[in-house]
Amino acid sequence: MSKLKTLTWPQVVLFGDSITQGSFQVNGWGAGIADKLARKCDVINRGFSGYNSRWGRIVLPRILYQDKSENIAAVTVFFGANDCSQQDKNPQQHVPLDEYSKNLKAMSSYLTEVGVPAGKVIFITPAPINEAAWEKECKLKGCPLNRLNSVAGEYAQACVQAASQCGVDVLDLWTLMQKDGQDFTVYLSDGLHLSAKGNQFVMQHLWELLESKVAHLPLMLPYWGIVNVGSPESSLLCDP
Repeated sequence: MSKLKTLTWPQVVLFGDSITQGSFQVNGWGAGIADKLARKCDVINRGFSGYNSRWGRIVLPRILYQDKSENIAAVTVFFGANDCSQQDKNPQQHVPLDEYSKNLKAMSSYLTEVGVPAGKVIFITPAPINEAAWEKECKLKGCPLNRLNSVAGEYAQACVQAASQCGVDVLDLWTLMQKDGQDFTVYLSDGLHLSAKGNQFVMQHLWELLESKVAHLPLMLPYWGIVNVGSPESSLLCDP
């Protein structure tokens, strides 16, 4: 008997902080992407609550490395919401603006080194911050407001610039969510994290960038209607 050839699913890796970690919740943006790619690609959640780009840069080689990179269809890099914390209010998570930019570039360079080219990478900027709502959350935790929307905008701009310099795509949430003076607060659940509408917003706009990177992927295993009933093995054991 000949050895059965196993199937290897391509992967889309979502890498970031809590906004990525929580993206597989009901109606989350990661879950939406996974649904669109069902039967074509595994969507891997590598979000780490509370992490900043400094810690992301350190752990990335433990998550993606040469032996694992050949099946990568795309990688999203989504940091900044913690980096942009005020240094005097939240020194543990704060990362200076210039270092944030360098960390993003370093992660892009590392991905290229291990076989994930720039064309497969998408940076995502921090979203806007609803200071009034987030201040309430901070007070519940016994601390003062530790993030400002204007500062988040500076980090978003740095992310856009780093993406341009690295030759990777970028989803500029900070700008898109505030475009034409729209009420961006509906996209946030607590002033920082995404609401249901925010998750839908991210999923839709990310898919616009991601779709072309995965459009070539075939359906894994044939559609049921074309399976050879008399000899299903001839359909189900062939290459996709």
